[in-house]
Amino acid sequence: MATIDLTVNGRICAVAADPQTSLLSVLREQLDLIGTKYGCGEGQCGACTVLIDRNAQRSCITKATAATQKKITTIEGLASDDHLHPLQEAFLAESALQCGYCTSGMIMSAAALLDRNHNPTQSEIVDFMDGNICRCGTYSRIINAIQKAAKARVESGPRAGARR
Repeated sequence: MATIDLTVNGRICAVAADPQTSLLSVLREQLDLIGTKYGCGEGQCGACTVLIDRNAQRSCITKATAATQKKITTIEGLASDDHLHPLQEAFLAESALQCGYCTSGMIMSAAALLDRNHNPTQSEIVDFMDGNICRCGTYSRIINAIQKAAKARVESGPRAGARR
């Protein structure tokens, strides 16, 4: 076992883990951050998406050691204080979730998109979100939610709801 120092949701965390342990396993099993889901285990479904230095990353195929000296944000760290992130609010408002299993990965990928492109077109959203799978098929509502969050972000400023 090695001690791995991670910065997760603004907190420095030291965990004892095998160097080959996935970031997903550390988040869920050692840090009790269970919002990030295990889906396929191969980085193909997007359920495990977190932000690493503001980039969407599949945590199931990322070794925890690869995330040292980087800022990791999980779905639990996206909101600030008692306020949901605009994406979380929009997903609720647009009923962009059904079973909810993919939701955290969708929101984290969308957060990375909106960080780069403040007003994406529907085509840009579809292209960027490719690889995030919703087994319930709520894609049109997910797109609507991302567009709604982008609009809210533009109206209230680019850092609205962001926690880095």
